[in-house]
Amino acid sequence: MDEDVPVNEHEPPARRRLAPAHGLRVMSGRDPHESHRVATPLELLFDLTFVIAFGVAASELAHMLAENHLGTGLAGFAFATFAVSWAWINFSWFASAYDTDDWVYRLTTMLQMVGVVILALGIPPVFASIYAGEHVDNRVLVAGYVVMRVAMVLQWLRAAGQDPDRRRACLTYAATITVAQVGWIGVIVVNTSVPVTFLLVAIMTLVEMTGPWLAEKRMGGTPWHSHHIAERYGLLVIITLGEGVIGTVASLTAVVHEQGWTTDAVFVTIAGIGLTFGMWWVYFVIPSAELLHMRRERSFPWGYAHILVFGSIVATGAGLHAAAYYIEHHSTLDSVETVLSVAIPVAIYLILICALYVLLLGAFDTFHVLLLALTAAVLGAAVAMAAAGVDMAVCLLVVTAAPAVTVIGYELIGHRYARDAIAREVGPG
Repeated sequence: MDEDVPVNEHEPPARRRLAPAHGLRVMSGRDPHESHRVATPLELLFDLTFVIAFGVAASELAHMLAENHLGTGLAGFAFATFAVSWAWINFSWFASAYDTDDWVYRLTTMLQMVGVVILALGIPPVFASIYAGEHVDNRVLVAGYVVMRVAMVLQWLRAAGQDPDRRRACLTYAATITVAQVGWIGVIVVNTSVPVTFLLVAIMTLVEMTGPWLAEKRMGGTPWHSHHIAERYGLLVIITLGEGVIGTVASLTAVVHEQGWTTDAVFVTIAGIGLTFGMWWVYFVIPSAELLHMRRERSFPWGYAHILVFGSIVATGAGLHAAAYYIEHHSTLDSVETVLSVAIPVAIYLILICALYVLLLGAFDTFHVLLLALTAAVLGAAVAMAAAGVDMAVCLLVVTAAPAVTVIGYELIGHRYARDAIAREVGPG
């Protein structure tokens, strides 16, 4: 990327890199094969705002679960999780292709961060309005989302003007995002019933998700970097896993407050942290960066499926938080329902990870069936124990063993299957 500002050609490049200026640079596209490409400090700062958004969504879902308003909780959570995840995904793929790190790019990213905060403030009214059953009060949430997306339009237009070889793809992104934002604003204005609102949301979602497909498949695509993208997704997975830590602390605080430092307190600590750690281990079993580099055409289902992955992780944290309400006697759920509020999102997460593994490796065998069957048995045992009157903290400890099944299976045997599948897919080299 060449700078528009004058550069002292007599100054050694290594010296310029010691204290770089952030003058305007041509947004001509990054090298998709650039070595040592990693997430930037700006991207990490940008991700921090999503900690807030995911945290609010998890907290609202936990409240709804504790009050046994499952339908309301899931509807509001789906709405919020898609908005948060999709906005993050779009920025990350753009940054992978066109990060110039000049002052215009930085300030535009700051504008997007403002949008995330506004979006997070709009999440509670969405849940409350769905519970009321009249209409979805998504005004603040959509306003924040539109702020983020308008900033993305500016980014894509800049790329279109400065990267003529990929102008069609960049303009396709800008056009579809613009159309979608007009639609989102229309959703606010119409202010209809909950079912009609979600129908309109489904239409707008289709428009949003069609744009990248058209741009990448029909308009020449953009120079995104497979290793960078895999790292960015992995970092957001870690951020969403933080909700599990928050849920663990909430549950532990509840136990200590109600009972003091007891065996249950130890079990809750081990269960929450062990579950979070196990889910982390399972995710990074897949060599996503290398496989995306070799099979770029599989990036769409891989990237889109992560919306569900992020949601299932955050929902697990919400379930742990609901367990805290149960311990504090502030929940209408019984022990079985409380255990299910953790076990179900964990099961969904593990199924999704298996699906991503099969997608990228192009292989599914009986070993995966065995792992999934053992995982189901572990989760079923936890629920059965809760139904039999076993202490809820002990049941959560059993749930922790679910991701451990995959971890142990992979470390003992599964890594051999993975190597064989990769060899069949791309050859021994």
